[in-house]
Amino acid sequence: MEKTLEKTIGQMVAEDYRTAQVFKNHKIDFCCKGNRTLQEVAEKHNLDVDMLLREIYEVQRQNNSDNTDFKTWPLDLLADYIEKKHHRYVEERIPVLKQYLNKLFKVHGERHPELFKIDEHFNASAGELAMHMKKEELVLFPWVRKMVKAKQQNEPLDRPHFGTVKNPIAMMLQEHENEGERFRLIAELSNDYNPPEDACTTYRVAFSLLKEFEEDLHRHIHLENNILFPKAESMERELTITI
Repeated sequence: MEKTLEKTIGQMVAEDYRTAQVFKNHKIDFCCKGNRTLQEVAEKHNLDVDMLLREIYEVQRQNNSDNTDFKTWPLDLLADYIEKKHHRYVEERIPVLKQYLNKLFKVHGERHPELFKIDEHFNASAGELAMHMKKEELVLFPWVRKMVKAKQQNEPLDRPHFGTVKNPIAMMLQEHENEGERFRLIAELSNDYNPPEDACTTYRVAFSLLKEFEEDLHRHIHLENNILFPKAESMERELTITI
C-alpha cells in the first residue's frame, strides 16, 4: 500500500489502465495532471484515500481485455500507435462532430444557449489539436524514431534543431493542459454529456460522440504524458548526442 501511495496517479494508470476508471468516476484528471500522488488528489477532492485504494484494488481484480501494457512497447512502436489510432481518430471525428454541433445550436440554441459555448470550445479545440498533432508528427515523433534507431545501432546522433527532446515535450504538455481544460468546460456545460429531457436523437448522438471524443483524448494524452514523454527523455539521456 505504501508503494502505491508513493506513485503518481499517472504512473498508476500507466501500469494498469483499469485504474483510470476509478479516477474518471471521481472526476480526477489522470492524464494532464497525472503527476500528483493519490494522497494529493484525495485532499484536493475531499476524498478518503483508503476508499480510493479499495476501489483501485477492486478494478485491478476484474478481468479486462483492454489492459495493454504500453510501458513495455518500444518507443517507436508507441509513437506509431498513437499516430495511427488516436491522431487518425481525431481527424475523422472532428468534421462529424462539427456538423452535429452546428446543427444543434441552430435548432436548439434558443432553448439551450449553452450549445453555443460548447460549439465554440469544440471548434477552438479542433483547430489547436490539428496543429498539435502535426507538430508531433513532423518534429517529436521523428526524433523519437531516430533515437530508437541510434540506440539499436549504438550510433551517435546530431543534436536536433530544438536542442533537447524536453523542449517540444514541454510545449506538448502545455497544449495537452489547454485541451484538458477546454473539455472540462465542455463536460460542465453539457452536464457531463447528459442531454436534457427534450433532446432529440441528433442531440443524444452528438453528446454521445462528444463523450467518446473526450475519453479517447484522455487515453491519447495519458499515453504521451505518462509513458512516451518520460521514456523519450530517459532515452535521450542514454544516447551520445553530438553538437
